[in-house]
Amino acid sequence: NYNFVFNSYYETVGARVIRTNRGNLSRPTVEDIYKYRSYVDEAMLRLFDQPLSEDLRNFIILGCNHEEQHQELMMTDIKYILGHNPLFPAYFTDRPEERGSSLSASEWISIDKGLYEIGFNGGEFSFDNELGRHTVYLQEYQVASKPVSNGEWLAFIEAGGYTDFRFWHMEGWDWVKANEVRSPLYWHQIDGEWQYYTMAGLQKIDAAALVCHISFYEAAAYANWKGCRLPTEFEWEIASSKFDWGSRWEWTESAYLPYPGFKKADGAIGEYNGKFMVNQKVLRGSSVATPMGHSRPTYRNFFHPPLRWQFTGLRLAQ
Repeated sequence: NYNFVFNSYYETVGARVIRTNRGNLSRPTVEDIYKYRSYVDEAMLRLFDQPLSEDLRNFIILGCNHEEQHQELMMTDIKYILGHNPLFPAYFTDRPEERGSSLSASEWISIDKGLYEIGFNGGEFSFDNELGRHTVYLQEYQVASKPVSNGEWLAFIEAGGYTDFRFWHMEGWDWVKANEVRSPLYWHQIDGEWQYYTMAGLQKIDAAALVCHISFYEAAAYANWKGCRLPTEFEWEIASSKFDWGSRWEWTESAYLPYPGFKKADGAIGEYNGKFMVNQKVLRGSSVATPMGHSRPTYRNFFHPPLRWQFTGLRLAQ
């Protein structure tokens, strides 16, 4: 029955638990999960002792990278669950999401107009949505050397950013009103002071830390308020060698679309990325929750515009 319980979205594999009902599962127990993990590990080790075909080897490598994605999702899910507990319990003793903060001011990095190559190029692993290296023409542009900080976001709040429709997409403004959004996820105004939930519990806002857990709607509104914009994913990729990244997934202006020549693989693997290429925005980089070495400049993450539970931030462009 575990194929049914653990099938997340693969139609090819067969029946599965409806996504909205997953939280209602009270079994398997933790003990059974550990037994299942041990069973899988032992079976995989036996497989590794045998000669592997190239197709099987590539399939295993994809599975390992997919598991790394789930390691990150586990962290975001744990934070979401604990962050919505009214007692705000701590999970760590330190504050890992604070890494990447900086008191130094951001500077503008200029990129010349011209033709640039986009997409993965190499013999190592990449996901299929990174393949199809192609040429794009970019106008001259500038991108900020640092992502936006909490202190900068506080200025946006205090300037009435969440109450002024002029800065928002129409869909974003509807989202703000329907959900009564007044700050990033996990921010709370307590006794007149802004605090936010971190993995170490409720903390006073660190103005130097990078803002986190914002939607695309919020990122776009902030950029508009600043008289700037979000970079496209192509602009981000070309400029990424000139700035530090990796503490926050960074929203881009780009819709999640296939690269030239993209083809879905046969079977369940074909459902991995292609079927999600609609109504989503691309994020680039990685976050403090991303396993070490899992990301690269061509990595394409993607989420729907209103989602905020991932470690998301923004970098300005103009």
